[in-house]
Amino acid sequence: MKKQVLNIFAIIAIGASVVGCKSDKKTETTEAKEVETVMAEETFKAIPAESMVTWEANKIVGGHTGTINLSNGVAKVKGNQLVGGNFIFDISTLKNTDIEKEESRASIEGHLKSADFFDAEKFPNAAFEITSVEGNNVSGNLMMKGIKKNVTVPVNVNINGDSMTITSDEFTIDRTEWDIKYNSGKFAENLGDKMIKDNVKLKISVKANKA
Repeated sequence: MKKQVLNIFAIIAIGASVVGCKSDKKTETTEAKEVETVMAEETFKAIPAESMVTWEANKIVGGHTGTINLSNGVAKVKGNQLVGGNFIFDISTLKNTDIEKEESRASIEGHLKSADFFDAEKFPNAAFEITSVEGNNVSGNLMMKGIKKNVTVPVNVNINGDSMTITSDEFTIDRTEWDIKYNSGKFAENLGDKMIKDNVKLKISVKANKA
């Protein structure tokens, strides 16, 4: 019986490890791609106040979560299927969501907008431009700091009359591919617990109304 119980715990531990590794696995990136030409039948305009990208970044010890709001965007639809679109995110709206103390929260938000990270003064926007759609997999050029890389992520699309929601699965990128290198172990030594992990988790959520 004791051996059986130990085996059960071993299986649970292995399963948890696999799940954890899956969620942290970096999404494959390629060079930016051309947008496939598809004739859309309808266009939906994004609602900035209800559309955003959520992010999670981690250090060796601890980490932070937050949001960046959409400034504008459109989704193109053919036969109730998403076929294209372009979404612009305003880096000045970057918010931290895990720190309660206002002064500390403002400090990290300011640092993330600085040249160490997003350099919002020079690069005020990020963007996701859909290049192709296959089933529920959407490929698009993700742009940050003027750098475009193509990524493919599963999305859930729901169209209800004149309203539409687009929600991506959580996906993981290597921030250094977009020249966000601050305290990366790849580019600095002896950082200790100040090292910030390169992998960042993202999730895009868009609400839109028929244009």
